[in-house]
Parts: sequence; structure tokens; C-alpha cells
Amino acid sequence: MRKLALPEEVLLKIEKPARYIGNEVNMVRKDLSEIEVRFAMCFPDVYEIGMSHLGIQILYDMFNQREDIYCERIYSPWTDLDKIMREQKIPLFAIESQDPIKEFDFIGITLQYEMCYTNVLQILDLGQIPLHSCDRTEDDPIIIGGGPCSYNPEPLAEFFDLFYIGEGETVYFDLIDAYKENKKAGRSRIEFLERAAEIPGIYVPQFYTVTYHEDGTIQRFFPHNPHAKEKIRKEVVMDMSHTYYPKKPLVPFIKATQDRVVLEIQRGCIRGCRFCQAGEVYKPVRERSLEFLKNAAYEMLKNTGQEEISLSSLSSSDYSNLKELVNFLIEEFQGKGVNISLPSLRIDAFSLDVMSKVQDIKKSSLTFAPEAGSQRLRNVINKGLTQEDILNGASKAFHGGWNKVKLYFMLGLPTETKEDMEEIAVLSDNIARVYYAEIPKEQRNGKVQITASTSFFVPKPFTPFQWAKMCQKEDYLEKARIVNAKMKEMLNWKSLKYNWHEADVTVLEGVLARGDRKISAVIERAYQKGCFYDAWSETFDNDKWMEAFDELGIDINFYNTRERDLDEILPWDFIDVGVTKEFLKREWKRALEEKTTPNCRISCSGCGAKVFEGGVCFENKN
Repeated sequence: MRKLALPEEVLLKIEKPARYIGNEVNMVRKDLSEIEVRFAMCFPDVYEIGMSHLGIQILYDMFNQREDIYCERIYSPWTDLDKIMREQKIPLFAIESQDPIKEFDFIGITLQYEMCYTNVLQILDLGQIPLHSCDRTEDDPIIIGGGPCSYNPEPLAEFFDLFYIGEGETVYFDLIDAYKENKKAGRSRIEFLERAAEIPGIYVPQFYTVTYHEDGTIQRFFPHNPHAKEKIRKEVVMDMSHTYYPKKPLVPFIKATQDRVVLEIQRGCIRGCRFCQAGEVYKPVRERSLEFLKNAAYEMLKNTGQEEISLSSLSSSDYSNLKELVNFLIEEFQGKGVNISLPSLRIDAFSLDVMSKVQDIKKSSLTFAPEAGSQRLRNVINKGLTQEDILNGASKAFHGGWNKVKLYFMLGLPTETKEDMEEIAVLSDNIARVYYAEIPKEQRNGKVQITASTSFFVPKPFTPFQWAKMCQKEDYLEKARIVNAKMKEMLNWKSLKYNWHEADVTVLEGVLARGDRKISAVIERAYQKGCFYDAWSETFDNDKWMEAFDELGIDINFYNTRERDLDEILPWDFIDVGVTKEFLKREWKRALEEKTTPNCRISCSGCGAKVFEGGVCFENKN
């Protein structure tokens, strides 16, 4: 029997003790005496969310295929356990072995969203690891950051030894082998970091200097260590059908956020929405082969006993073998009690036909994401969706038996006017009108339900909108009020429901998304005041964050409400994602001119992703 890190009396006091004891189905066990490198993969949020993350599942499986590496997992302890661990000085531990994480060689922390940054400090703090990389000794683990937020690592630069920029399947083993060599040779921590800095995709923040102009903008960003590279190019897996994929994913004992088998069908997106960071940083589109996916689906369902399989991609409709794959899944698994879910579909005839086969129409709602209410603003953001497309899709859905529609929009987009905002209500009403005009009374399954939700726009690095200004909190709330008032004026207002997000979190996310190194101090100060689990409304404390900004004299408006000059050095300019800054500038100008850009399969817009020599850029060109 393994000895658990938490005594029984603690486990009995806390909510969901199954979060901390491991032993799940398919958990990897290894003999520590045969292991050379101990690696802990960390998702800095609660267990249920972390267990749903595909990236960690892929790397967990990949690392554990090597006999010399033992990869384990760490999640953020929930607030109840956090308090007890501090009081009783229990060090944070890995799930598999229950050993303290400070005994490991590496801790890899995935950064999926900005609002988890204080949780990173919670992990280090509870793990009894110095928060700042410069304070760590030879006995401390190497702290690595990765995931989408590492495309602007600067707000967290002080807390990480290195960042892995891009997809983890390519050079991780080179990094671990370099570590083993360094250790055998008796070299120091700093010598390992110098060797790591030479590996493609690896960024070591302490080897770089930033200087600033008087107005607070960046004057220079340059390496001061001869081993460090001027530019860090992201790592990309080009052959998606001959790579790692977890055939035995972990199955938790408690319900995870996504309690299902996930089948990643492709990476990247052809669409070019100007607000979307994933669409740019995951270019080019690379598909997995039909054969690979069929085998993976079969193996994963057999090894987990899960009752649902979900297709994962930024835009599933663009996967070229979607029809064949879905038909295979329906024929193979649906009769065996396996549900199939298909997120990220465009609402067209094919998609609706598929969905009617795999969903219980009476229970489910359809989701559209027009993102903007008016055609003018949809052109600005390059959404490539007309009102006609939306209403036709809604019409087909209503004739197919659906009567619940969810609509997602953003408020605060560049160039937005009051008319654009009110068009959200008009579009929602127009969809309801289609239902009442086209579906005879006797065929209706009750009233139509249209739920419109708005989030507030946050400009992200490596998007054409990275130069855009944001609104202040009061402006965002005023925009939501305008939409809400217009909703109440609509003919079918009884069939319409409107939800909007909190503005406080949006303002903070804006600073963390586009911040520079000065923001590290704010994150640390907020954490010292008790901030963590900022992504959770019940634990988010905006007042403490505002105090942290005030005490350090850091102006939120400098980061948020200022439109950047096109020539300004941005904190993430040293990273090369393939997509060029010149292309993003062109797209920003086209947005202001309300011009659209066709998707990658219609014509190449010269974004720069061709440099990776594969994927959609080279389709049909061999």
C-alpha cells in the first residue's frame, strides 16, 4: 500500500478527497529505484479541470513510455485543503507517488488561461520551492512553463526557469537528455539552463535584458548570455499521424469537467478570425489521418470504459474526412451505448444531419458563435459568417426538431458602435422570427428559446488585434446595458434570454495577456494578499488586485486602454510563431477598412506559416 501524503483526519475534513489520492484507472506506476528523471506535470487549477486537459494527457503518456522518466501529476489544492496544508506545513505532493514535489527534477506547468497565474505561485509556495527563479538552488526542481499563455511569458518571467514555446511532442526529450548529461558531468543548474537555451523552442527568461523608454514602452529586449537566442521559434508537430497520443487515458473516480474520451482530429484553423489567438499560434492546419483516429477511438474507448467520445479541434467542420469519421463512430460505437459529441461545428446541412443522428434533439441546444451582431462588425473581425448563413442554419435546425439555440457574442470589439451592439438583440429576434414563421403551431415543441451570451473582448498577442485598445470596466457594463435594453424591445422578447460576463475579470485578463515583466510584481503582490483561483467567481477578489496595482504604482490603463503604435516593441516580439508581424499589421489595417480575408483553403494570404513546410499550406501541391 502506498502511504498517502494527507493523513486520514485531513482527508475526512475536506471536500472531494478523491482529488488527492490518485490510483485512478490507467494511472502509471513505476519503481523509483529504476528512474533517472522525475517529472511532474502540473495544471494550476482544481483536479476536475486539470484532468480534462488533453495536452497533459498526451505528455503524461509520452514521458512514461520512456523507462528512465517517471511523469506524475500535480493540481492546485482547493481552498479548504490549501488552508490545512499551510497550517500543518504539509508540502505539496504529486498524485502518483504522493512524494513532495520539491524532490522532483522538473515541474512542467501548463498555462491555459491568464487567470491561473496566482495559482502558479500557490503551487510553488505550497511545494516549498522559491517563487523566483534567481533564488532557486541546485536542490530545487527546474520550473518549466508551456501552453497557450506562454506565447507571452513575460508577466511570469521571474517565476520560471524556462518556457517551452510550442507543441510538447518535439524537443522535450532533447531537454531531458541534456539534463541527464549535465547531471552526470556534475555541472551546475546554470550550466544546464545555458544548454537548454540552445535547444529550439526553449526560452530562459533570466538570460535576457529589457530596457524601457520614459513613457514605459520597451526600448530594447536582448539576450545577455551567449547561449541564448535572439528569436525563439515555436515548436510544431508536422506529422500528426505518426506521433504520440494517449491510448490509455486516465479515468478519474469523480466526475471531471469533461468526463469523456477526447479525439483530437486536427491542429490549427483555416478561418483567420482576427480576435482569435489559437487560430494564429497553432497554424498551419495539420490533420490526423482517418486510420490513426479510428484506431485511437477504438483503443481509448476499450481502455477506459467511457460512455462518450468528443471530437476536438478549433473548427471540426474543416476536417476533410469528417463525414467518414463520424459515420465510422456512429456505426461502430453508437449501438454500444457510446455518445458522440461534436463541438466546433458550423451549422450547415451536413452538420445538422450528423447532429440529429448523434444527439437527443429534445434535450440539446444548438450553438452558434456569430461573435458580432452586425455584418459590418463581423467583417471587421473576419468572422466569415453572414446573417443569411445564420438564419438558414437556424431554419434547418428548427425544421430538424431543435427549438433551443445558444448564441455567443463579444462586446468591446475594435470599431464597435451602439448600432453594432443593438444588432445582437435584432439578430436574436430574427432567429426567433424564423421559428414562428416557418414551424406550424401543431409541429412546435413549445416556445423557441434563444439565449444570447456576451463576453468582453480581450486583445491577445499574435493576433491582428494585439494593438487594439480595451474599454474600461464602466464602458463594458454600459455596453451590456445597451444590449439588454434592446432585447426588451424585441417582438419576441419572451423567447429571448441575455447573459453577460463580469467586467472586472476582463480588465485584469487584459493586463495579464499583454503585460510585460513589470506585471510579475503585481501577480506576486496579489498572491501575497490572498489571491488565487481568480478564474472562479466565488474566490476572485478584485479589490485586492486593485490594491496591488495601486501599491506598486502600475497603471492598468497603460496596458489596456492605450492603442499600441504599430512600430512599438511588444513584450512577445522575440517569439517567432511563423505568422509574421507584417501579416498581422496588414490584417489590422484590413480590419479598420472593414475588409475580409478568405480562409486558407480558398487562397493563401501569405501569413508566414508556410515556413513550417507542411499542413494546409502544402495541400494538393505535392
